[in-house]
Amino acid sequence: MTERDRQTTTRDAPVFRFAPSPNGRLHLGHALSALLNAEMAESLGGRLLLRIEDIDLTRCTPELERAVLDDLTWLGIPFEQPVRRQSEHFALYREALERLLAMGLVYPAFLTRGEVKARVSAFEREGGLWPRDPDGAPLYPTEERSLGEGERAEKLSTAERHAWRLDIDKALSLVAKPLTWRETGDGPTGEMAADPAAWGDVVLWRSDAPSSYHLAVTVDDAAQGVTHVVRGLDLFHATSVHRLLQELLGLPEPVYHHHRLILGPDGRKLSKSLCDTALSVLRAEGKTPSDIRAMVAV
Repeated sequence: MTERDRQTTTRDAPVFRFAPSPNGRLHLGHALSALLNAEMAESLGGRLLLRIEDIDLTRCTPELERAVLDDLTWLGIPFEQPVRRQSEHFALYREALERLLAMGLVYPAFLTRGEVKARVSAFEREGGLWPRDPDGAPLYPTEERSLGEGERAEKLSTAERHAWRLDIDKALSLVAKPLTWRETGDGPTGEMAADPAAWGDVVLWRSDAPSSYHLAVTVDDAAQGVTHVVRGLDLFHATSVHRLLQELLGLPEPVYHHHRLILGPDGRKLSKSLCDTALSVLRAEGKTPSDIRAMVAV
């Protein structure tokens, strides 16, 4: 095989990615996702990339990133180099935001979490039912969509902080056909109908982080040429938002595989705060990578 043939084969191969956030220790749920990505990439003759999702500059630390990399090396997962770090690509996310701003689809939002919570509580005390997203969080109020230019400019100059939110109604008005995605995971499979409106006006840029998860992950998957997104079922419904952003920004659509979750004793998905399921703790107890594979049934 010539060098040109090898480059063509690599370029055409399926691309998978594992994308942890270094804001805590990896646990069994992360192990399941990383191992499934590796297994599926190998079975399809694909490539496996590692992305460090560290847009939260307060909670994500170099020490925790080193711990993540150490755990993954111990598991024996063959990621390609170099590792991609979101903190090194803020300009790319800003460029995507500016494109959406130029399309008139994004507006500055000034209400704090406390103000939204107080408004929702008052509304529901009066017997109303405030709409909620698939995760159960109240949808953001929409009146700031229609602020006049003068009022918006004044608020931007005087507000202590603000976010940028997607006007979901305007965004969907630009989509010519119903959005779908191809799903091969442990829940429903086949052609899934996307419902971005269920999330309301999602945040795309935060005052406390130079992007949002939704925007950064969508841009990164396209920039890295990811063809297969393998992640937990807790992100199944978020795919609707990612499909909308892909459509608006003209980005390719990956195949999605949302896998089962590892649950704790309380029936909830594992958290990085549950130290007894942390890979570093299990390693210290004498567990081997083979033991971890058995524990997560991979």
